[in-house]
Amino acid sequence: MTEEINQPFPHAYHNIVVATQSSGFTMASDVLTCSLLRTLAASRPSGKLLELGTGTGLSTSWILDGMDLAATLVSIDNDPSFLKIAKENLEPDDRLNLVEADGGEWIASNKHQRFDFIFADTWHGKYLLLNEVLTMLNKGGLYIIDDMLPQANWPEGHQDKATKLIACLEAREDLVVTKQAWASGIIIAVKK
Repeated sequence: MTEEINQPFPHAYHNIVVATQSSGFTMASDVLTCSLLRTLAASRPSGKLLELGTGTGLSTSWILDGMDLAATLVSIDNDPSFLKIAKENLEPDDRLNLVEADGGEWIASNKHQRFDFIFADTWHGKYLLLNEVLTMLNKGGLYIIDDMLPQANWPEGHQDKATKLIACLEAREDLVVTKQAWASGIIIAVKK
């Protein structure tokens, strides 16, 4: 067994890669993480999915590729130039709602919503407003974060934040947590 992905990549993926490289965006999820997201999205038939941190839509394309036709995805980002790349390559798709908003403001306005899958790929829902976002997760729902192994672009002191986040997640009695020292460092939690 190898880490090679021997299934088709999402239709829009390669165009988004080219646009992402041209844009200078360097925070995109790696392809192994994206493949895992597709698999996990497929486990949520008719599910309601949330992505915090669309970026240019690379991971979004994989999540959509795993979803069935009855599932929906809300994906939030605050950068219109990066979100434009996602819109140009992923719309129209009736299952997808791309939202340009500050993550904290969106969470505050939508805290009544519940989701079966939350991929927190930005500060909000990961290092900020963690409790609020976990409250939005349905029982049996998946909470996924990446970039938990040291990254070259981490600012000084970020390792301490990551260590504290891991300890916080492990201490919660309402989650079953698995840490994977694989790809960029993945944590998958399920709400009890």
